[in-house]
Amino acid sequence: MNDPKPPVTTNSWAALRQFTDARIALGRAGVSLPTTAHLEFQLAHAQARDAVHLALDVTTLAQTLDAALRNPVASCQVLHSAATDRQHYLQRPDLGRRLDAASRERLTALPRPAFASSVERTYDLAVVVVDGLSALAISQNAVPFLTQMFERLVPQQLTIAPVCLVEQGRVAIGDEVAELLGAQAVLVLIGERPGLSSPDSMGLYLTWQPRVGLTDANRNCISNVRPAGLGYAEAAHKLVYLLTQARHRQLSGVDLKDETGAEQTLLTGATKNFLL
Repeated sequence: MNDPKPPVTTNSWAALRQFTDARIALGRAGVSLPTTAHLEFQLAHAQARDAVHLALDVTTLAQTLDAALRNPVASCQVLHSAATDRQHYLQRPDLGRRLDAASRERLTALPRPAFASSVERTYDLAVVVVDGLSALAISQNAVPFLTQMFERLVPQQLTIAPVCLVEQGRVAIGDEVAELLGAQAVLVLIGERPGLSSPDSMGLYLTWQPRVGLTDANRNCISNVRPAGLGYAEAAHKLVYLLTQARHRQLSGVDLKDETGAEQTLLTGATKNFLL
């Protein structure tokens, strides 16, 4: 009697799965996905949906940021976008790009620091932490990344604005926050749209001379910051490089390139096939 045919037909690329979280070489059962792969997909989809709707614990995060960063200027400022709740935020992206009236008044009322020498630009850098489309990403990654970044910024002796924590916000809300604070540059940390293998991915957006009305062409983005993606140390290195170049060249966005990879190649003397 012949041996029964195995229920799952394996894929010849299966060995490559160890190098990526992408769903490749899943095999098949008849003309369908194997049960295990199907259930794993459903779980990942549920985790992505949960990440979008998860509320950010702003009180706890603000306290953790204050304790970790110890900004001598002021404590963390908790703000809100013009989107009143999560459903409103998802339906009206435009409202997530602007602060509500109470938040604008709060920033305007902040005392001007004694070291300010310019009416328009008070601080060298504003840091804005935004829940975005994954509060999970912010709650897990914001503090360890900022700790690494500020350690690298110490030699530059920059004046840092009070860290602002924004609920129901989009990337562009950082421009308004920084404009009201009078910052020369703004760094926005935001929860990225969850993928089916990355519900906890945080994005970084750096903008020089921020003001309301700028587009993504004016920003530099560092994506997928998380333990399973771009590590905190490497992300902090890239960010500090871009910030240093932005201050030196007085620009950001499409005119400013991340050349940290080229620097590493020069330091190590490493070369590789350009096709790989």
